[in-house]
Amino acid sequence: MCKQKEQGFTLIELMIVIAIIGILAAVAVPQYGIYVQKSKFSDVISSTFSAKTAVSICAQERNGLATCTPGSLVTNHPGIPADIATPQGFIQSLTTASGVITATGTSDVGDHTYILTPTWNANSTINWTVGGTCIGAGFCR
Repeated sequence: MCKQKEQGFTLIELMIVIAIIGILAAVAVPQYGIYVQKSKFSDVISSTFSAKTAVSICAQERNGLATCTPGSLVTNHPGIPADIATPQGFIQSLTTASGVITATGTSDVGDHTYILTPTWNANSTINWTVGGTCIGAGFCR
């Protein structure tokens, strides 16, 4: 009599494969959620670009940051975009006051803030400092 060799996977081999897939899923799913939030927060960051450019121009024209706020030509700078007070996309609000730009994300991105603070130097240049709760969350640098 010839014995045929049985082929196939044993139960223990299948259970090991399922355990490995479970471990990978347990790590990957939360990381994917964080990745999605970071990508959504990039919308908040990019919304500040036009205000940042306008504040830079205002500071050059007015030799300082005190009047770099959206508004009329008499007291403020007309080129600075108006503040956003109602949610738009992933942006809850965006304000500019004396050159400081503050953007707040919606709950989709954890309500994190992104704050750009300009420093006017004696040689008529601006240095920008990034602040806000997005730094601790790792959403901005």
